[in-house]
Amino acid sequence: MVCKWHLGEGAEHEPTGFDYWSVVPGQGEYWDPQFIESSGISAVPGYATDIITDKCIDWMEKRDKSRPFFLMCHHKAPHRSWEYDEKHRDLYKDPIRLPNTFSDDYKNRARAATIAKMRVADDLTYTDLGIVQPEGPRSKVGSKMIDMWWWSDRKIPNPDDVTGLRLICKETGEVFAFTTKQELAEFKFQRYMQRYLRTIQSIDDNVGRMLDWLDAEGLTENTVVVYTSDQGFFLGEHGWFDKRFMYEESFQMPFMIRYPPTIHPKSVCNDIICNVDFAPTFLDLAKVRIPTYMQGVSFVPVLQGQTPDDWQQIAYHRYWMHRDIIHEAYAHYGVRDQRYKLIYWYNEDFGLEGTRPGGEEKECELFDCEENPLELFNCYHEPRYEDTVWCALAHHQSPPSCPLASWSSSELSLKLRNGTSHAAV
Repeated sequence: MVCKWHLGEGAEHEPTGFDYWSVVPGQGEYWDPQFIESSGISAVPGYATDIITDKCIDWMEKRDKSRPFFLMCHHKAPHRSWEYDEKHRDLYKDPIRLPNTFSDDYKNRARAATIAKMRVADDLTYTDLGIVQPEGPRSKVGSKMIDMWWWSDRKIPNPDDVTGLRLICKETGEVFAFTTKQELAEFKFQRYMQRYLRTIQSIDDNVGRMLDWLDAEGLTENTVVVYTSDQGFFLGEHGWFDKRFMYEESFQMPFMIRYPPTIHPKSVCNDIICNVDFAPTFLDLAKVRIPTYMQGVSFVPVLQGQTPDDWQQIAYHRYWMHRDIIHEAYAHYGVRDQRYKLIYWYNEDFGLEGTRPGGEEKECELFDCEENPLELFNCYHEPRYEDTVWCALAHHQSPPSCPLASWSSSELSLKLRNGTSHAAV
Protein backbone atom coordinates (compact mmCIF):
# COMPACT_ATOMS: atom_id res chain seq x y z
CA MET A 1 0.00 0.00 0.00
CA VAL A 2 1.43 3.35 -1.10
CA CYS A 3 -0.82 6.25 -0.43
CA LYS A 4 -2.46 9.06 1.40
CA TRP A 5 -3.57 7.27 4.58
CA HIS A 6 -5.16 10.10 6.57
CA LEU A 7 -6.31 7.90 9.45
CA GLY A 8 -4.18 9.49 12.14
CA GLU A 9 -0.49 9.41 12.96
CA GLY A 10 1.58 7.48 15.47
CA ALA A 11 2.15 3.78 16.06
CA GLU A 12 -1.49 3.09 16.94
CA HIS A 13 -2.60 4.50 13.57
CA GLU A 14 -0.14 2.67 11.35
CA PRO A 15 -1.53 0.28 8.72
CA THR A 16 -1.90 -3.35 9.76
CA GLY A 17 -2.22 -6.49 7.67
CA PHE A 18 -0.05 -5.26 4.79
CA ASP A 19 3.24 -6.84 3.72
CA TYR A 20 4.47 -3.39 2.71
CA TRP A 21 3.19 0.10 3.30
CA SER A 22 4.46 3.61 2.66
CA VAL A 23 2.04 6.40 3.59
CA VAL A 24 2.19 10.18 3.75
CA PRO A 25 1.50 12.09 6.99
CA GLY A 26 -1.98 13.63 6.90
CA GLN A 27 -2.69 14.95 3.42
CA GLY A 28 0.97 14.84 2.45
CA GLU A 29 2.81 17.38 0.32
CA TYR A 30 3.07 17.75 -3.44
CA TRP A 31 6.82 18.40 -3.53
CA ASP A 32 9.51 16.36 -1.74
CA PRO A 33 6.91 14.54 0.37
CA GLN A 34 7.63 12.62 3.54
CA PHE A 35 6.67 8.95 3.76
CA ILE A 36 6.05 6.92 6.90
CA GLU A 37 7.15 3.28 6.71
CA SER A 38 7.70 0.57 9.27
CA SER A 39 11.39 1.55 9.30
CA GLY A 40 10.71 5.24 10.01
CA ILE A 41 10.07 8.54 8.23
CA SER A 42 11.99 9.81 5.21
CA ALA A 43 11.55 12.52 2.58
CA VAL A 44 11.71 11.67 -1.11
CA PRO A 45 12.71 14.38 -3.62
CA GLY A 46 10.33 14.97 -6.51
CA TYR A 47 6.63 15.31 -7.27
CA ALA A 48 4.22 13.25 -5.13
CA THR A 49 2.13 11.72 -7.92
CA ASP A 50 5.23 10.46 -9.73
CA ILE A 51 6.83 9.21 -6.51
CA ILE A 52 3.76 7.26 -5.36
CA THR A 53 3.56 5.60 -8.78
CA ASP A 54 7.30 4.84 -8.75
CA LYS A 55 6.94 3.16 -5.36
CA CYS A 56 3.99 1.08 -6.58
CA ILE A 57 5.75 -0.11 -9.72
CA ASP A 58 8.94 -0.83 -7.78
CA TRP A 59 7.00 -2.97 -5.30
CA MET A 60 5.26 -4.90 -8.08
CA GLU A 61 8.57 -5.58 -9.79
CA LYS A 62 10.10 -6.92 -6.56
CA ARG A 63 7.10 -8.89 -5.36
CA ASP A 64 6.98 -12.67 -4.99
CA LYS A 65 5.80 -13.52 -8.51
CA SER A 66 4.58 -16.94 -7.43
CA ARG A 67 1.74 -15.37 -5.43
CA PRO A 68 -1.26 -13.18 -6.28
CA PHE A 69 -0.94 -9.55 -5.25
CA PHE A 70 -3.18 -6.74 -4.03
CA LEU A 71 -1.94 -3.15 -4.34
CA MET A 72 -3.57 0.06 -3.11
CA CYS A 73 -2.25 3.19 -4.84
CA HIS A 74 -3.91 6.24 -3.25
CA HIS A 75 -2.68 9.57 -4.57
CA LYS A 76 -2.31 12.80 -2.62
CA ALA A 77 -3.59 14.67 -5.68
CA PRO A 78 -5.88 16.37 -6.31
CA HIS A 79 -6.30 17.53 -2.74
CA ARG A 80 -6.50 21.30 -2.35
CA SER A 81 -4.47 23.49 -2.64
CA TRP A 82 -3.40 22.30 -6.06
CA GLU A 83 0.24 22.28 -7.08
CA TYR A 84 0.91 20.88 -10.52
CA ASP A 85 4.07 19.46 -12.02
CA GLU A 86 6.05 22.19 -13.77
CA LYS A 87 5.94 20.27 -17.05
CA HIS A 88 2.17 20.79 -17.15
CA ARG A 89 2.31 24.56 -16.60
CA ASP A 90 1.23 25.44 -20.14
CA LEU A 91 -1.69 23.02 -20.40
CA TYR A 92 -5.39 23.95 -20.39
CA LYS A 93 -5.07 27.63 -21.24
CA ASP A 94 -8.32 27.80 -23.21
CA PRO A 95 -11.37 29.13 -21.30
CA ILE A 96 -13.50 26.49 -19.59
CA ARG A 97 -17.28 26.70 -19.84
CA LEU A 98 -19.02 27.89 -16.71
CA PRO A 99 -21.37 25.33 -15.10
CA ASN A 100 -25.05 26.08 -15.63
CA THR A 101 -25.49 26.63 -11.90
CA PHE A 102 -22.39 28.77 -11.33
CA SER A 103 -24.48 31.81 -10.35
CA ASP A 104 -26.96 29.86 -8.20
CA ASP A 105 -28.81 32.11 -5.72
CA TYR A 106 -29.82 29.16 -3.47
CA LYS A 107 -33.48 30.18 -3.38
CA ASN A 108 -35.84 27.47 -2.11
CA ARG A 109 -32.93 25.50 -0.64
CA ALA A 110 -31.83 24.83 2.92
CA ARG A 111 -30.01 27.65 4.67
CA ALA A 112 -26.83 25.56 4.68
CA ALA A 113 -26.33 26.32 0.99
CA THR A 114 -26.13 30.04 1.66
CA ILE A 115 -23.98 29.80 4.79
CA ALA A 116 -21.25 27.45 3.52
CA LYS A 117 -17.85 29.00 2.93
CA MET A 118 -17.15 27.09 -0.26
CA ARG A 119 -17.98 29.72 -2.87
CA VAL A 120 -15.61 30.28 -5.77
CA ALA A 121 -16.42 33.99 -5.74
CA ASP A 122 -15.77 34.51 -2.02
CA ASP A 123 -13.70 31.79 -0.39
CA LEU A 124 -10.76 30.76 -2.58
CA THR A 125 -7.36 31.82 -1.27
CA TYR A 126 -4.36 33.41 -2.93
CA THR A 127 -2.59 30.06 -2.59
CA ASP A 128 -5.48 28.22 -4.27
CA LEU A 129 -5.09 30.35 -7.39
CA GLY A 130 -1.33 30.84 -7.46
CA ILE A 131 -1.64 34.57 -6.71
CA VAL A 132 0.82 36.67 -4.70
CA GLN A 133 -0.63 37.35 -1.24
CA PRO A 134 -0.04 41.00 -0.27
CA GLU A 135 0.51 42.38 3.22
CA GLY A 136 -2.03 44.60 4.89
CA PRO A 137 -5.28 44.75 6.86
CA ARG A 138 -8.21 42.41 6.30
CA SER A 139 -10.22 45.21 4.70
CA LYS A 140 -7.71 45.40 1.85
CA VAL A 141 -6.12 41.97 1.46
CA GLY A 142 -8.96 39.67 2.57
CA SER A 143 -9.88 37.59 5.61
CA LYS A 144 -7.95 34.56 6.81
CA MET A 145 -9.16 31.13 5.76
CA ILE A 146 -8.94 30.18 9.45
CA ASP A 147 -9.36 33.03 11.90
CA MET A 148 -6.40 32.14 14.11
CA TRP A 149 -3.37 34.31 14.88
CA TRP A 150 -0.94 31.70 13.56
CA TRP A 151 -2.75 31.18 10.24
CA SER A 152 -1.49 33.23 7.29
CA ASP A 153 -3.42 32.02 4.22
CA ARG A 154 -6.02 34.60 3.20
CA LYS A 155 -9.02 34.61 0.89
CA ILE A 156 -8.94 36.80 -2.19
CA PRO A 157 -11.34 39.71 -1.57
CA ASN A 158 -14.64 40.07 -3.42
CA PRO A 159 -15.45 43.77 -2.85
CA ASP A 160 -18.50 45.55 -4.21
CA ASP A 161 -16.18 47.80 -6.19
CA VAL A 162 -13.54 45.61 -7.83
CA THR A 163 -11.97 48.30 -10.01
CA GLY A 164 -9.20 48.98 -7.49
CA LEU A 165 -8.27 45.30 -7.04
CA ARG A 166 -5.02 44.07 -8.56
CA LEU A 167 -3.91 40.44 -8.49
CA ILE A 168 -0.42 39.26 -9.43
CA CYS A 169 0.43 35.79 -10.77
CA LYS A 170 3.15 34.12 -8.68
CA GLU A 171 4.72 32.37 -11.66
CA THR A 172 4.76 35.10 -14.32
CA GLY A 173 4.23 38.39 -12.52
CA GLU A 174 1.25 39.16 -14.75
CA VAL A 175 -1.13 41.72 -13.21
CA PHE A 176 -4.89 41.24 -13.43
CA ALA A 177 -7.52 43.99 -13.08
CA PHE A 178 -11.31 43.78 -13.13
CA THR A 179 -14.32 45.91 -13.97
CA THR A 180 -17.20 43.87 -12.47
CA LYS A 181 -17.77 41.32 -9.69
CA GLN A 182 -18.87 38.77 -12.28
CA GLU A 183 -15.60 39.22 -14.17
CA LEU A 184 -13.66 38.63 -10.94
CA ALA A 185 -15.72 35.54 -10.09
CA GLU A 186 -15.15 34.06 -13.55
CA PHE A 187 -11.42 34.83 -13.33
CA LYS A 188 -11.26 32.88 -10.07
CA PHE A 189 -13.15 29.99 -11.66
CA GLN A 190 -10.81 29.82 -14.67
CA ARG A 191 -7.68 29.88 -12.48
CA TYR A 192 -9.22 27.27 -10.20
CA MET A 193 -10.03 24.94 -13.08
CA GLN A 194 -6.73 25.41 -14.87
CA ARG A 195 -4.77 24.51 -11.76
CA TYR A 196 -7.06 21.56 -11.04
CA LEU A 197 -6.75 20.13 -14.56
CA ARG A 198 -2.98 20.56 -14.61
CA THR A 199 -2.75 18.74 -11.29
CA ILE A 200 -4.88 15.79 -12.35
CA GLN A 201 -2.95 15.53 -15.62
CA SER A 202 -0.25 13.86 -13.54
CA ILE A 203 -2.84 11.40 -12.24
CA ASP A 204 -3.80 10.58 -15.82
CA ASP A 205 -0.16 10.19 -16.85
CA ASN A 206 0.69 7.91 -13.95
CA VAL A 207 -2.40 5.73 -14.21
CA GLY A 208 -1.26 5.24 -17.79
CA ARG A 209 2.21 4.26 -16.58
CA MET A 210 0.76 1.55 -14.34
CA LEU A 211 -1.49 0.20 -17.09
CA ASP A 212 1.46 0.16 -19.50
CA TRP A 213 3.47 -1.76 -16.90
CA LEU A 214 0.74 -4.40 -16.62
CA ASP A 215 0.72 -4.71 -20.41
CA ALA A 216 4.50 -5.09 -20.56
CA GLU A 217 4.45 -7.76 -17.85
CA GLY A 218 1.64 -9.71 -19.51
CA LEU A 219 -0.65 -9.20 -16.51
CA THR A 220 -3.49 -7.22 -18.09
CA GLU A 221 -5.83 -10.16 -18.65
CA ASN A 222 -5.48 -11.45 -15.10
CA THR A 223 -5.51 -8.24 -13.06
CA VAL A 224 -8.49 -6.33 -11.68
CA VAL A 225 -7.89 -2.59 -12.03
CA VAL A 226 -10.13 -0.17 -10.12
CA TYR A 227 -10.13 3.61 -10.46
CA THR A 228 -12.26 5.42 -7.89
CA SER A 229 -12.30 8.18 -5.27
CA ASP A 230 -13.48 8.80 -1.72
CA GLN A 231 -16.07 11.38 -2.84
CA GLY A 232 -17.07 13.66 -5.67
CA PHE A 233 -16.13 17.32 -5.92
CA PHE A 234 -17.66 20.65 -6.85
CA LEU A 235 -15.96 22.33 -9.80
CA GLY A 236 -17.97 25.53 -9.84
CA GLU A 237 -21.40 23.88 -9.77
CA HIS A 238 -23.74 25.97 -7.60
CA GLY A 239 -20.82 28.39 -7.38
CA TRP A 240 -18.95 26.02 -5.06
CA PHE A 241 -15.63 24.29 -4.71
CA ASP A 242 -14.81 21.42 -2.30
CA LYS A 243 -17.24 18.63 -1.32
CA ARG A 244 -19.15 17.74 1.94
CA PHE A 245 -22.70 18.35 0.71
CA MET A 246 -25.05 15.65 -0.55
CA TYR A 247 -25.73 17.44 -3.82
CA GLU A 248 -24.93 15.37 -6.90
CA GLU A 249 -21.47 16.64 -7.84
CA SER A 250 -20.13 15.91 -4.35
CA PHE A 251 -22.26 12.88 -3.52
CA GLN A 252 -21.59 10.79 -6.62
CA MET A 253 -18.23 9.08 -6.94
CA PRO A 254 -16.35 7.83 -10.00
CA PHE A 255 -15.94 4.08 -10.22
CA MET A 256 -14.25 2.42 -13.18
CA ILE A 257 -13.15 -1.20 -13.21
CA ARG A 258 -11.35 -3.42 -15.72
CA TYR A 259 -11.16 -7.19 -15.56
CA PRO A 260 -11.32 -8.74 -19.04
CA PRO A 261 -12.36 -12.29 -18.00
CA THR A 262 -15.45 -11.07 -16.14
CA ILE A 263 -16.40 -7.53 -17.17
CA HIS A 264 -17.34 -6.59 -20.73
CA PRO A 265 -15.18 -3.73 -22.09
CA LYS A 266 -16.87 -0.30 -22.30
CA SER A 267 -19.97 -1.53 -20.48
CA VAL A 268 -21.80 1.05 -18.36
CA CYS A 269 -23.91 0.31 -15.30
CA ASN A 270 -26.47 2.68 -13.77
CA ASP A 271 -27.26 0.59 -10.70
CA ILE A 272 -26.43 2.11 -7.32
CA ILE A 273 -23.41 0.82 -5.42
CA CYS A 274 -21.83 2.17 -2.22
CA ASN A 275 -18.27 2.21 -0.95
CA VAL A 276 -19.15 -0.34 1.75
CA ASP A 277 -19.68 -2.73 -1.18
CA PHE A 278 -16.10 -2.38 -2.43
CA ALA A 279 -14.40 -4.87 -0.10
CA PRO A 280 -16.95 -7.70 -0.59
CA THR A 281 -16.70 -7.17 -4.35
CA PHE A 282 -12.91 -7.36 -4.40
CA LEU A 283 -12.98 -10.50 -2.27
CA ASP A 284 -15.60 -12.02 -4.55
CA LEU A 285 -13.50 -11.31 -7.65
CA ALA A 286 -10.51 -12.92 -5.92
CA LYS A 287 -12.70 -15.90 -4.94
CA VAL A 288 -12.06 -15.28 -1.25
CA ARG A 289 -14.75 -15.91 1.35
CA ILE A 290 -16.60 -12.73 2.34
CA PRO A 291 -16.74 -12.33 6.16
CA THR A 292 -20.25 -12.25 7.57
CA TYR A 293 -19.51 -9.08 9.54
CA MET A 294 -19.07 -6.99 6.39
CA GLN A 295 -21.98 -4.62 5.86
CA GLY A 296 -21.61 -4.34 2.10
CA VAL A 297 -22.65 -6.69 -0.69
CA SER A 298 -20.62 -7.90 -3.66
CA PHE A 299 -21.72 -6.21 -6.86
CA VAL A 300 -19.96 -8.65 -9.19
CA PRO A 301 -23.35 -9.70 -10.67
CA VAL A 302 -24.06 -6.02 -11.36
CA LEU A 303 -20.74 -5.67 -13.19
CA GLN A 304 -21.68 -8.67 -15.31
CA GLY A 305 -25.00 -7.13 -16.32
CA GLN A 306 -26.96 -9.52 -14.08
CA THR A 307 -28.33 -7.16 -11.43
CA PRO A 308 -30.38 -9.16 -8.89
CA ASP A 309 -34.08 -8.31 -8.69
CA ASP A 310 -33.70 -7.42 -5.01
CA TRP A 311 -30.66 -5.19 -5.47
CA GLN A 312 -30.94 -2.27 -3.06
CA GLN A 313 -31.12 0.74 -5.37
CA ILE A 314 -30.47 3.28 -2.67
CA ALA A 315 -27.45 5.00 -1.11
CA TYR A 316 -26.84 6.67 2.24
CA HIS A 317 -24.81 9.79 2.94
CA ARG A 318 -23.77 11.56 6.12
CA TYR A 319 -21.64 14.61 6.82
CA TRP A 320 -21.12 15.06 10.56
CA MET A 321 -18.56 17.87 10.93
CA HIS A 322 -21.11 20.57 11.76
CA ARG A 323 -19.89 24.11 11.12
CA ASP A 324 -16.26 23.05 10.66
CA ILE A 325 -13.89 25.95 11.11
CA ILE A 326 -12.96 26.27 7.43
CA HIS A 327 -16.10 25.50 5.42
CA GLU A 328 -18.95 26.22 7.86
CA ALA A 329 -20.79 23.24 6.34
CA TYR A 330 -23.87 22.09 8.24
CA ALA A 331 -24.28 18.49 9.42
CA HIS A 332 -26.75 16.39 7.46
CA TYR A 333 -27.59 12.91 6.26
CA GLY A 334 -29.88 11.47 3.63
CA VAL A 335 -30.78 8.82 1.10
CA ARG A 336 -30.74 8.81 -2.70
CA ASP A 337 -32.39 6.30 -4.95
CA GLN A 338 -32.60 6.19 -8.73
CA ARG A 339 -34.94 9.18 -8.82
CA TYR A 340 -35.35 10.92 -5.46
CA LYS A 341 -33.01 12.35 -2.87
CA LEU A 342 -34.03 13.22 0.69
CA ILE A 343 -31.66 15.30 2.83
CA TYR A 344 -32.15 15.98 6.53
CA TRP A 345 -30.12 18.91 7.86
CA TYR A 346 -29.99 17.92 11.52
CA ASN A 347 -27.50 20.71 12.24
CA GLU A 348 -26.08 19.39 15.52
CA ASP A 349 -22.47 18.97 16.64
CA PHE A 350 -23.00 16.22 19.29
CA GLY A 351 -19.76 17.39 20.89
CA LEU A 352 -17.61 15.69 18.24
CA GLU A 353 -14.08 16.88 17.58
CA GLY A 354 -13.90 19.17 14.57
CA THR A 355 -17.48 20.40 14.96
CA ARG A 356 -18.83 23.62 16.44
CA PRO A 357 -22.18 24.11 18.18
CA GLY A 358 -24.76 26.15 16.38
CA GLY A 359 -28.45 25.87 17.21
CA GLU A 360 -29.51 26.23 13.59
CA GLU A 361 -33.05 25.28 12.61
CA LYS A 362 -33.44 21.74 11.27
CA GLU A 363 -34.52 21.50 7.64
CA CYS A 364 -35.38 18.92 4.98
CA GLU A 365 -34.88 18.88 1.24
CA LEU A 366 -36.36 16.55 -1.37
CA PHE A 367 -35.10 16.61 -4.93
CA ASP A 368 -36.67 14.89 -7.91
CA CYS A 369 -33.41 14.14 -9.73
CA GLU A 370 -35.28 13.10 -12.86
CA GLU A 371 -37.33 16.28 -13.23
CA ASN A 372 -34.74 18.52 -11.59
CA PRO A 373 -31.24 17.10 -12.19
CA LEU A 374 -29.56 20.41 -11.27
CA GLU A 375 -31.23 20.31 -7.83
CA LEU A 376 -32.51 23.86 -7.98
CA PHE A 377 -35.97 23.17 -6.53
CA ASN A 378 -36.63 21.71 -3.10
CA CYS A 379 -39.95 19.90 -3.40
CA TYR A 380 -40.09 18.63 0.18
CA HIS A 381 -43.17 20.71 1.01
CA GLU A 382 -45.03 20.08 -2.26
CA PRO A 383 -48.22 18.02 -1.64
CA ARG A 384 -47.69 15.77 -4.66
CA TYR A 385 -44.46 14.45 -3.14
CA GLU A 386 -45.86 13.69 0.31
CA ASP A 387 -45.90 9.91 -0.13
CA THR A 388 -42.44 9.94 -1.66
CA VAL A 389 -41.12 11.71 1.43
CA TRP A 390 -42.68 9.08 3.70
CA CYS A 391 -41.20 6.27 1.62
CA ALA A 392 -37.76 7.81 1.99
CA LEU A 393 -38.20 8.38 5.71
CA ALA A 394 -39.34 4.81 6.24
CA HIS A 395 -36.38 3.45 4.32
CA HIS A 396 -33.93 5.66 6.15
CA GLN A 397 -35.21 5.70 9.72
CA SER A 398 -38.09 3.19 9.90
CA PRO A 399 -40.05 5.27 12.43
CA PRO A 400 -42.43 2.96 14.34
CA SER A 401 -45.32 5.34 13.76
CA CYS A 402 -44.94 5.06 9.99
CA PRO A 403 -46.92 2.19 8.41
CA LEU A 404 -44.39 2.06 5.57
CA ALA A 405 -41.73 0.82 7.99
CA SER A 406 -42.97 -2.73 7.52
CA TRP A 407 -42.18 -2.71 3.81
CA SER A 408 -39.23 -4.73 2.60
CA SER A 409 -36.13 -3.04 1.24
CA SER A 410 -37.03 -3.91 -2.35
CA GLU A 411 -40.62 -2.67 -1.92
CA LEU A 412 -39.41 0.61 -0.48
CA SER A 413 -36.85 1.06 -3.23
CA LEU A 414 -39.52 0.38 -5.83
CA LYS A 415 -41.99 2.81 -4.27
CA LEU A 416 -39.35 5.45 -3.77
CA ARG A 417 -38.21 5.04 -7.34
CA ASN A 418 -41.66 5.14 -8.88
CA GLY A 419 -43.39 7.44 -6.40
CA THR A 420 -47.14 7.19 -5.82
CA SER A 421 -50.22 8.96 -7.05
CA HIS A 422 -48.98 12.08 -5.29
CA ALA A 423 -45.62 11.88 -7.02
CA ALA A 424 -46.88 10.98 -10.47
CA VAL A 425 -45.71 13.28 -13.24
